[in-house]
Amino acid sequence: MRNRHFEVWPDGLPYSLPPSEHSVLHNLIQAVSAAPDRTAIWYYGRRITFRELATEVRHLAGFLHHELGIRAGDRVAIYMQNATQFVAAYYAILAANAVIVPVNPMCRRAELRYIVRDSGTRAIIYGAELAEEVAAVHDDCGRPGLVHARYRDYAADGQDFPAEFAGFATAATGTAWADALAMECGAPTHDRRPEDWCIIPYSSGTTGQPKGCLHTHASVNAVIFGYSRWIGVKPGSRVLATLPLCHVTGMQHSMNLPILTRSTTYLMTRWNAALAAKLIQQERIEHWRSITTMMIDFMSLPGIQDVDVSSLKAIGGGGAQMPAGIARKMSELIGLDYIEAYGLSETIAPTHINPPHAPKRQCLGIPIFDVDCRIVDPDTLEELGSCEPGEIVIHAPQVFQGYWQRPEETEAAFLTLDGKRFLRTGDIGYMDDEGYFFFVDRLKRMVSVSGLKVWPAEVEAVLHAHPDVREACVVGDPDPRTGEAVRAVIVPRKRPLDAQRLTDWCRQKMAAYKVPKRFEFRDRLPRSGAGKVLWKDL
Repeated sequence: MRNRHFEVWPDGLPYSLPPSEHSVLHNLIQAVSAAPDRTAIWYYGRRITFRELATEVRHLAGFLHHELGIRAGDRVAIYMQNATQFVAAYYAILAANAVIVPVNPMCRRAELRYIVRDSGTRAIIYGAELAEEVAAVHDDCGRPGLVHARYRDYAADGQDFPAEFAGFATAATGTAWADALAMECGAPTHDRRPEDWCIIPYSSGTTGQPKGCLHTHASVNAVIFGYSRWIGVKPGSRVLATLPLCHVTGMQHSMNLPILTRSTTYLMTRWNAALAAKLIQQERIEHWRSITTMMIDFMSLPGIQDVDVSSLKAIGGGGAQMPAGIARKMSELIGLDYIEAYGLSETIAPTHINPPHAPKRQCLGIPIFDVDCRIVDPDTLEELGSCEPGEIVIHAPQVFQGYWQRPEETEAAFLTLDGKRFLRTGDIGYMDDEGYFFFVDRLKRMVSVSGLKVWPAEVEAVLHAHPDVREACVVGDPDPRTGEAVRAVIVPRKRPLDAQRLTDWCRQKMAAYKVPKRFEFRDRLPRSGAGKVLWKDL
């Protein structure tokens, strides 16, 4: 039963891949050796070759080591938007034998302070526009070393560069990026092995304080080696990067994967649907991973039907299910299916991807190389059969080592089945008869109405089918009679919506206890930097 997805496995691909024998930095070293003059990064009209990127990586690594005293295993934070400097900083930290701590640039000082303190960060490489946030936490976070970067320095003139980042924050403290490189310090000898620490991405914190997820070079490489085979990214491919590189999906698909495959990343600091369309047409983009809101923007562009998108070979995403209507429209226009996937910070991106030749809509996909995924009862931990909802648990080479300095929470995050260590994802899902996995909801999101389980995602799906509903998020409210009651937060399409009409709609399509007791109307839903709805804020 567990391998039934092998029936839809892509032709010509093995079921297992050999583990990586090198560090993540080795992928850049190999790219420079094989294609030194190929463009590694396109950034608003300027092209950076692999040779140029490697030179900057080497000099910045040397600066971190010789000037800031960074040593093997030290943590160094990257706190910036998508930019050429983000990529160089990422690999420079690895070249210094240190550990990356990516911080979402949407984080404000309280969140930044927490992550820097929790991780024991010894240096921060940050965007100049974030200078005030960094200055506010610097003194009470052990005064880490600072390097600040101005994104505009790496863009060509007149190339749609976002105006909000055109200036330079005069409050920036520490060493300027250009000055750090100008010292031309030699990088230390790189000695990291696959089992050594590589990166500590922090979980989104939607259910409490963020937790650092400790990953090795081996777990990072397991994902990108699998990605390259599954979606067919070959040397010289052209990849559009619109997801934030600080988030594991953007980081792995749109930065680490192109470097592994010696491909070109077309990097955008701010999402711009018109620019994405222009790049796809003019630069012949082949691969793009996005989120639902980006695809809605893209498909809504005036004249989108006249844009030449024939170069696209693979397009997809994850994080939130693609609405069926948008997926159909995209398939009709582009001629490709939107390939959905599933992963977590704890797995440094996907463990499941839909097979490109046989995808299912609003589906997590099937377990990819070396992934053993099962559905268990969250209370008894007994393995469940097909089409029975339960907790998704995963054993795979990309699963993290544990939560940074949280041994008790690490222990609680795993269970043992058949002698193997499985990650408890906290996600409720089910596997169908063909081995495809589907998401139901977060375990912690369940609403209990008079002891009856209500999964918010099920109610949201009904609401999304209403023609006047643009977006919906369902949460539970305390209720003196039933314990909890269902509340729906609605973003209408255009005209004002009447709560009674929505109530009547729901009553026709679901059990009475699932029908929202209260409707709330808003202009937008709160979202994380990865595009996920912050239901906890509601």
